[in-house]
Order: sequence, then structure tokens, then C-alpha cells
Amino acid sequence: MSTYPASTPMALDFDVAKLQADLDALRRERWRAQRPIGRDGLLPEPDVDWRVLPLRSIGGDPERTDPGGAGLDDFADTPWLDKAPHLREVIDAIPAPVRGVRLMSLGSGATVHEHRDSRYGFPNGLLRLHVPIDTNPDAVVVIDRVPRHWDAGRLWFGDFRRPHYVANHGDRARVHMVIDCLVGHRLIDLFPAGFRERLPLSEVLFAREPVPLVDGELDAFRCRFALPGEFPQWSEDEAADGPDAEAAIEIADGRPVLGIDGRPAFGLVHLGLGEFRLTGWSEERTITVEPGGSVRIRIRAGRRMREWIRPTRP
Repeated sequence: MSTYPASTPMALDFDVAKLQADLDALRRERWRAQRPIGRDGLLPEPDVDWRVLPLRSIGGDPERTDPGGAGLDDFADTPWLDKAPHLREVIDAIPAPVRGVRLMSLGSGATVHEHRDSRYGFPNGLLRLHVPIDTNPDAVVVIDRVPRHWDAGRLWFGDFRRPHYVANHGDRARVHMVIDCLVGHRLIDLFPAGFRERLPLSEVLFAREPVPLVDGELDAFRCRFALPGEFPQWSEDEAADGPDAEAAIEIADGRPVLGIDGRPAFGLVHLGLGEFRLTGWSEERTITVEPGGSVRIRIRAGRRMREWIRPTRP
């Protein structure tokens, strides 16, 4: 059970008029329906007036409205961000690695069903932050059955692992800038003192800086091994048990890639000492290539960890 508050404003404020000017410049573009993503790809559109314009997405795709996740390609700016200099300043002000960023418009009278985003939270090293831009007093975020109105121009944290939904009972659409990011120490400093006092830092998965590999050492990480069936299921709340998959770390276009059952599946980001996280994801799951002919495979949630050690083959 979390002991820290379910919602809190953070120590970043922005000029609402400037944010709204950028929003007005983007309203004429085509906003698409929000679509979640699962293990098998994009899921059907929800039957609710919930529209998205992505500012950062996987590969910088201007049509993707899902939050994205682990895969071959990393997050990148979309062309829409070039038209929004003040929204870019918001992204630049976040003192942590930023993943996806979306403008999310909830129509008048719309309510999104209650759910949990269990892959987000301090133990997973992923947070979802909001900056309301165009809102009204009747637009609320409901977490643990407690409704809260988040005022415009402030950076807000919500613990979306808990049951939550959003509703707009106002007479116009409300638009939030939704920012997904990894967790860093400087980001923690933006939380109120009372929040930090109740946050167990031993359960926070902090992001490490990537460590580049030089060309001459890439080949040393090529190997084959049996990968636990649940490891690729990064998007699932509860990974299904399954047989091991045949996995290989290969080098493609000068970077390490994890192949599964003969197909490229994930890019790999080197964290140092032969440990890799998945491209587009946190250190919630990593693979370490050991010098003695084995790999160490980990799935973490705070201090809880599952670990497998598997022999490698050339």
C-alpha cells in the first residue's frame, strides 16, 4: 500500500497564456482517438470523446496516439512539436529522461472508465505527469475515488497505479499535456517536502545514464540463450507463464538488438558493465551479458526482483 499522496502539484509552473497560444496553433491539426497498446500491438479505440495529438512518440510518428513502450525504436519529437515552442520548453524543464508526450483532449460530458496503469510508478521507474492547459472547474481526475481538479499551468503528479478515471463535466473540452518520463533524483526534488518524507526511496527505480559502446566491443555481446517467456511481456499487468523463447543479441546498424524466435524484437540500451535495458522502457527489465558465458535476466519492481541465469551459446 502506498503511503504517499495519490496526487500532488510539483514545483514547476508555466505561463498559461503561452501554453494556450501553442495549443490554439495546434487545434486545427487532426487529433486522433486515444488508443492503448498491449503485447499484441494497438488495441481498439475507446468509445469516448478522447482525442490525442502526439508531441513525442515512438519514432516521432505524428499519427500514433498510444503511450508507446519497449520496442526497436525509441521516442522522438513529432513534427507537431516544431509548432509549439512553449510546449517544448515544458519538456525541456523536466529534469529526467522524457519518453512520450501527448496533448490529450477530453470532450465535454466525457468520462473515461476506471482503470489502473500498473506499469507506471516509482517501483517501475516510470512516471506519468500532467500539465493542464485548457481546463474548467468541472474537469476532474479521480484517484482512489477522490476527485481533484488540477489547475492549469502547473506540473502535477498522479499515482495512476491506483484505481482512477478522468471526467469532464464542463461545457467545453479540457486539454492536458501528458508527459511520461523515467525517474531521476532531480525530478524527486520537485515534489513537496511532505510528499518526499513519505516516499520510500529504497523502492524507487532510478534511471541510469546510458553508457555508449565503441564499435570494437559490440561483437563481444553477440550470443544466444533461452529467454523466459514472461520477459517480453512488458505491457502486461500480470505476465502469462509460457515456454522459453530462443533469443539472440545481434548487432544491427551499429547497435545491439534483442531478437526473439528469429525476429528482431527490442533495441538494447547499454547501462554499463554489460547490462542492457529495452529501448523505450525503464530498467524494470534488463539483460546482463556476463563474461563467463551466461546472461543474467531481471524483472524488477522496487526491491522485488525475479532473476534468471541462463548459459549462452555463440
